[in-house]
Amino acid sequence: MGLIEQPASLEAQSVSPRKAPAKGPNAERRAALFRETPLAVVRRWFVGTAWALRPKRIAMLLPVARVTFAHLLNPSRALPDTAALAPDAEIAGLITDLSPATLMDAYARGLFPHGHIRPLKWVCPPTRAVVRPADFHISSRLRGLMRQGCYRVTFDTDFEGVIVGCAAPRRRWLNLTWITPYIMAAYGRLFDEGHVHSFEVWNRDGELVGGGYGVAVGRVFVIESQFYRESNASKIGFAVLAWHLAKWGFVLVDNKWLTPATAHAGFREIPRSAYLGQLPEHWGEPVHPGRWQTEADIKTVAGSR
Repeated sequence: MGLIEQPASLEAQSVSPRKAPAKGPNAERRAALFRETPLAVVRRWFVGTAWALRPKRIAMLLPVARVTFAHLLNPSRALPDTAALAPDAEIAGLITDLSPATLMDAYARGLFPHGHIRPLKWVCPPTRAVVRPADFHISSRLRGLMRQGCYRVTFDTDFEGVIVGCAAPRRRWLNLTWITPYIMAAYGRLFDEGHVHSFEVWNRDGELVGGGYGVAVGRVFVIESQFYRESNASKIGFAVLAWHLAKWGFVLVDNKWLTPATAHAGFREIPRSAYLGQLPEHWGEPVHPGRWQTEADIKTVAGSR
């Protein structure tokens, strides 16, 4: 078991169906969407604290206390040294800055942010779940669904709607999310700079019924989160994205943690050292800069091998 609750990435979370919000200028729309009521903030802190104090998880507070104490003794805005982490450590340090430059530097070092409540942490798991885009497995059942033509997939069309969907309450789980307004704003800035990309899945009624977003780090794509409002919608969307990532020259997709669903899709675990060793080789200028657009429809992807 990991030291923190694993965020929803390839194994998408289900949220209640609703119409996609009307679009408007980014700043105005984000101000309306990227917010929490005072009651929601209190509830998140209460539930987050209760979650951390569960008998099975209370021992996991020790790494948080350790990095917090170290930060108090020696406050620093520098990113943690992932090479110095203990073999089983996940939490590398505390976050003091989520500017675009800092976030991209963190991803280049194998770090990513996480935390339901403050302090937010830099995380670097002992193993990473990765797959080559060309090796992503689409099951026969999913291919059949894709050939039915019930959905349409777009890229970078409704980032705000996607990240709000990813942050929405989960079915069968505590209403607890790490995608807070602060995190939404940080990834919104990365989206504006062309580092974050979203995929959207629309049904025949024009409703946003699934999607996800991630960070392009050179030739590596790091999945952050996914959601669905109709069964298999996010799986269809990611299958289309994986096809494009392979076509555009990406060499690795990072889902962070391995789950049964990701293993079935072709992901495999590699040691942290192997993952960190590959990043310098693949880090560099974006291989597909600018806003992304689809170059193949769902049926074309379903028919590919």
